[in-house]
Amino acid sequence: MYYRGAVEGAANTESGSRVFVYEVVGLRQSEETDQTNYQIRNSGSVFIRVPYSRMNQEMRRITRLGGRIVSIQPVSVLQQTNGKATSAKSAHEENGNATPVNAEPPVQQQPQKNETKGKTMTQAKAKKDAHADVPVNIYRPNAPYIGKCISNEPLVGENGIGIVQHLKFDISGGNLRYVEGQSIGIIPPGLDKNGKPEKLRLYSIASTRHGDDVDDKTVSLCVRQLEYKHPETGETVYGVCSTYLCNLKPGDDVKITGPVGKEMLLPPDEDANVIMMATGTGIAPMRAYLWRMFKDAERAVNPEYQFKGFSWLIFGVPTTPNILYKEELEEIQGKYPDNFRLTYAISREQKNPQGGRMYIQDRVAEHADELWSLIKNEKTHTYICGLRGMEDGIDAALSAAAAKEGVNWSDYQKEIKKAGRWHVETY
Repeated sequence: MYYRGAVEGAANTESGSRVFVYEVVGLRQSEETDQTNYQIRNSGSVFIRVPYSRMNQEMRRITRLGGRIVSIQPVSVLQQTNGKATSAKSAHEENGNATPVNAEPPVQQQPQKNETKGKTMTQAKAKKDAHADVPVNIYRPNAPYIGKCISNEPLVGENGIGIVQHLKFDISGGNLRYVEGQSIGIIPPGLDKNGKPEKLRLYSIASTRHGDDVDDKTVSLCVRQLEYKHPETGETVYGVCSTYLCNLKPGDDVKITGPVGKEMLLPPDEDANVIMMATGTGIAPMRAYLWRMFKDAERAVNPEYQFKGFSWLIFGVPTTPNILYKEELEEIQGKYPDNFRLTYAISREQKNPQGGRMYIQDRVAEHADELWSLIKNEKTHTYICGLRGMEDGIDAALSAAAAKEGVNWSDYQKEIKKAGRWHVETY
C-alpha cells in the first residue's frame, strides 16, 4: 500500500535522489489515521516509498501509528514492475501477506499466530548451554534472600523529571552471586488486589559482580518510581514495587531472588567493541559494563579482564538533570577518550535535523554509517536496554545504513543474534 500524505510530495521528485521502500507491519487505525484517505490494516505488511531526506521523519510517524519497520530496501535493488516497486520473491508475498506499493489493500487478514502480547520484561533466550557457569536462581521466590538496604540515593538532579534512585543492598550474609548484565527479583511486602502476596519484579543490576564497594558484599539497582494517570478515573497511580524501593531506608530488609538472565552478558574478549544504547533506567547494565571495563578498583581485582577495546554509549533522557550517573560517565570519557565515546540524546533540550525532539533513534540515524561499520566487525557486541519499542527506531536507522551496501538488516540482525552479538532487554 502506498501512503499518500507525508511522503507523497517528496516521493514524486525521486529523480536523482536515493529512495527507499519501508516494509511495515502492525499499523493501527487511530484518531490520526482516521483523518487520512487510506485504510490501515491491523496485520500483514504495507510498503511505503520514502526519499532519503525524509527517512527519519517517516520512521517517527510509523512508530507513532503503532507500526514496526521490518526491512528497508533501496529502490535500486528492488524489481520494477509496471512502475511499482516489489521485493523479489519476498517471503511475505509468498505467504500472501504483502501489499506492493500502489496496490489496493487486500481483504482484512487474521493476525499471525506468532504475534504475542507484551510481558513485563523481555529477555531473548541465550543459546542452550551458553554461559553454563553463570549463576542463576540461587534464591527463588519461595525462599528469597533477605538483604538490607545500605543506601538509597537520588539520581535525578534539580528540575529533573520523576524520581530515580540508586539503591545498594548488603548481600554479605548469603550466597547471592551474579555477573554484569543479569537481573534480580524484588518481592515487595503486602498483598495484591486479589489478596495474594505481591509477586516479584525484575530489575537490571547496576553494579559489577564485585559491587559498588568492590568487596563482593553488595548489589545495586537503578529504580525509577512508576507514576501514571489512571485512564478512567484520572487518579495518579504509583507502581507498587518501584514506590516501595524508592522509599526504602538504610537498614530496611528487602526480599531478593535470582539472579536471572544470560542474554545481556559481556563478552570475555578484552579487545571487543561494545555498543550500548539505553534510555532512562536502561543505563543500569551499561553502568555495570563500564565499571568493569574502566574503573580502577575493578581493573585491580580483575587481572584476567583488562579491557582494551572500544565502547560507545548512546543514552536517551528527557532533560540534562535526568542524565543518570552523569559524573561517572563523563569521568570515564575524560580518562579514556580513545576507548569510550559518550553520546546523549536529550529529547526536551536538543533538536533532531527535522526540528523535532532528539530521541535515541535520531542519534542512531545520525551515526548510522559509523555504527553499521562497527557492527559488521565480528568483535562487536551491541546492547539495547530501556523502554519497549525503542528497538524499532534503531532497527530502522541501521536498516538504512545496511541497505546502502545492499544488505537486508533484518536478515543480518538474525545472524548476529544467532552469533550472540546482538543483545536486547526491554520492558
